[in-house]
Amino acid sequence: MRYVANNYPIKGMIMVAYRVKPDQIVGGPSWMDTDLYDMEAKADKPSSPDELHTMLMNLLVDRMQLKFHREERNLRRYVLTVDKDGPKLTPHEAQSAHDPWIDISFEKFLHLKLTATAAPMEYVAFRLAQQVDRPVIDMTGLKGGYDFNLSYTAELPPGFPEGGKINGEDPDTSGPTIFQAVKQQLGLELKADHGPVAVIVIDHVERPTAN
Repeated sequence: MRYVANNYPIKGMIMVAYRVKPDQIVGGPSWMDTDLYDMEAKADKPSSPDELHTMLMNLLVDRMQLKFHREERNLRRYVLTVDKDGPKLTPHEAQSAHDPWIDISFEKFLHLKLTATAAPMEYVAFRLAQQVDRPVIDMTGLKGGYDFNLSYTAELPPGFPEGGKINGEDPDTSGPTIFQAVKQQLGLELKADHGPVAVIVIDHVERPTAN
């Protein structure tokens, strides 16, 4: 299998490899945000998401000499909890083993759908964090993997002009926000607060040399 990433900053690669938000990466040189790189990797066999993350971690160590340590810092965050009426999730059937996965697709502009297969709550929190502005911390206490669909309407992107059109029409902003959808469709809740969040503190990193 062949994997390609184009025009990607080192900080972005660290975010993907270690499943963190930008605020969870502390220190390091400024070029981690500005220098862009193309990456091409080849796996000998089909790989699970966890295996792909491990391969990217190894690449960062081997090619960028990445060294870091972990700390906890008080940051803005969302905590993911079970709503008072209980979860609305389908436990993944054990006899149909499947690598955890959450596919994110656009049904149309602003309207997104998350389709989960065998997803544990920690992974759900990570994927939700990619859709919002803060880290998401799993505090559901739910074990095992779950299947579900989550459809929601995103906010207009920053800088979208007032009265702007999409294909000659006003953008459709109807439908639940991600916070409303998580509550209504999954029986969970995203609550904003400040609290301890694991961060990666960069101790050393080098620009990669060309192949």
